[in-house]
Amino acid sequence: MANLKDIKRRIHSVQSTMQITKAMELVASSKLRKAKDRAEAAQPFFEATYKLMAEIAAEDPYFNSQFVRKRTETGAALLIVIAGDRGLAGGFNSNVLKIAQAKINEIKAQGGNPIVMPIGQKSVDYFENRDVKILKAYDHIAEHMNIYLAMDMAELILNTYKRHESLQTVEIVFTNYVSPIMQVAQKMEVIPLDEMAGSHPRHCAVEYEPSPEEVFDKLVPRYVASLLYGAIVESFASEQAARRTAMENATDNATEMIDNLSLQYNRARQGAITQELTEIVSGANAQQ
Repeated sequence: MANLKDIKRRIHSVQSTMQITKAMELVASSKLRKAKDRAEAAQPFFEATYKLMAEIAAEDPYFNSQFVRKRTETGAALLIVIAGDRGLAGGFNSNVLKIAQAKINEIKAQGGNPIVMPIGQKSVDYFENRDVKILKAYDHIAEHMNIYLAMDMAELILNTYKRHESLQTVEIVFTNYVSPIMQVAQKMEVIPLDEMAGSHPRHCAVEYEPSPEEVFDKLVPRYVASLLYGAIVESFASEQAARRTAMENATDNATEMIDNLSLQYNRARQGAITQELTEIVSGANAQQ
């Protein structure tokens, strides 16, 4: 009887856990749909901004802007690392942090000084306990991200880049949403935009005042803001997809465990009944 009670208690415990994982799976599915819509809505603005900047830079093979020039080979680098605000999402957070840490180790090995802008509670917690300089930390912003906050972040990044001549690159580490079952952690260079400078020189009737470089520099904050916004929303969608998959797997495992425990409970119960019947029959035979 004690064994039966233990099995029954464990079944109830697993059922309670399964209800939680199922609820989290449904919540993640709902948030995923909204995040995908936001990411798709932001894509045209980013593409239009990038296309315009590429056209301006392609006007002159000698185009020169502070944001397209490569700096020294060694120096500081600013890493924008986007992770989640919560766990229970499989390897979502660890994949991003591994890429970021590998880049930090590479920069330090070359004698450079990495600076980090962590976005997401897990990213903030990770880098606060590491020997690395933090520019500014952002947590719990992904779900309600807006372009105005992205512009403020872009302004801080660009001011830091202009102020520190030793800052060689600005890179972003985030998770790209590919499909509901596939999310890829990756690193992307934001600045310098050297691939735009004179890559495909052409001529047209457009004249830029006061100069192509100044027009280009005015567009850079909008470009960086749209890139940040898109990366944060993409990462949030990836987080929800990873959490939904993790919770779905947990629910399936809980269902399988309940089935096994139920089978074990029925066998134990059947064994107890058989033993009782055996004892009754044995007692009756003994009286005869």
